[in-house]
Amino acid sequence: MELSRVIALVAATVTTGLTAGLFYAYACSVMPALREAEDRTFIEVMQRVNVAILNGWFMLGFVGALLCTGAAVALHVPADGRHVLPAVVAALVFYVAALGVTRRINIPLNDALAAAGTPARIGDPAAVRGRFEARWVRWNVARALLCTAALGCLCWALVLHGSAGA
Repeated sequence: MELSRVIALVAATVTTGLTAGLFYAYACSVMPALREAEDRTFIEVMQRVNVAILNGWFMLGFVGALLCTGAAVALHVPADGRHVLPAVVAALVFYVAALGVTRRINIPLNDALAAAGTPARIGDPAAVRGRFEARWVRWNVARALLCTAALGCLCWALVLHGSAGA
């Protein structure tokens, strides 16, 4: 049981870290770089990114973080694992909140951008971009913060786990 707990905690920490890092990278590099791009270029790049990101490597981190953190919670419920449980539950709550932001805000914005069509054929690309960019960026920062909070909780859970075994 102990080895399973450690593996789940490490896997949850790594996958959550990958997802937090992805959202962080968008917040501090990708979106600032695109800020100065022409409207049609911005739309085209974001449409391409929103298609390209749906791959196995992304899903490994994005879905893996939820599954591994959930497994870590379940494995720490028995009495001898409960000292770590509050930190792992907090991580799960933060991560689920990030998923909620993604599902309720970022994905619908991505879908609306895709529905706008080919950038060269969009009549008013500034309006399409205006409905997308500021809101998407703001909520991506929220996702980055939520995932980073989840990562911090998981790191703390590893510290607690290690100190209990010492």
